Amino acid sequence: MQFTLKKWDERFIDDVARYGNNAKIAANLRDGFPFPYTREDAVGYVRMCAQNDESRQLCRAIVADGRAVGSVGVFCGSDVYRKSAELGYWLAEEYWGKGIMTEAAKQLCAAAFAAFDIVRIEAEPFAYNQGSRRVLEKAGFTLEGVKRQSVFKNGAIQDSCVYALLRI
Repeated sequence: MQFTLKKWDERFIDDVARYGNNAKIAANLRDGFPFPYTREDAVGYVRMCAQNDESRQLCRAIVADGRAVGSVGVFCGSDVYRKSAELGYWLAEEYWGKGIMTEAAKQLCAAAFAAFDIVRIEAEPFAYNQGSRRVLEKAGFTLEGVKRQSVFKNGAIQDSCVYALLRI
């Protein structure tokens, strides 16, 4: 399926409010992504991304069918993690399983390696999130380990996984 990565713009607020308001998406993300996801949540997120100066992070809207249907971002670390970055993403449920997120992750990671003086990009999906884990594996990430009982989500202690992509 065709998509493009675009810089965030306030014209995407209604799309983010619509697609982000999904319990299945929120269940697989950190608690900073709430459910229900309101228009106010979307306004705050889109404005934060649009105002980013890109000195330490790249955030892009995933645009398909003329609408922002997801988000992908790479966020540089600091202090002893200043040569590392973290990848985060979400995608509207109706676009799952179409290869969009794998390709979006590949494109943004390549852009981040070109833009920043980093040597690794890591991601930490919940262990039960097989879809996200497949995205990372198809995008070239390697599973480095499982962090047992590392997160509290959905009312339970869960394992998470550490995946990394190293600069070649």
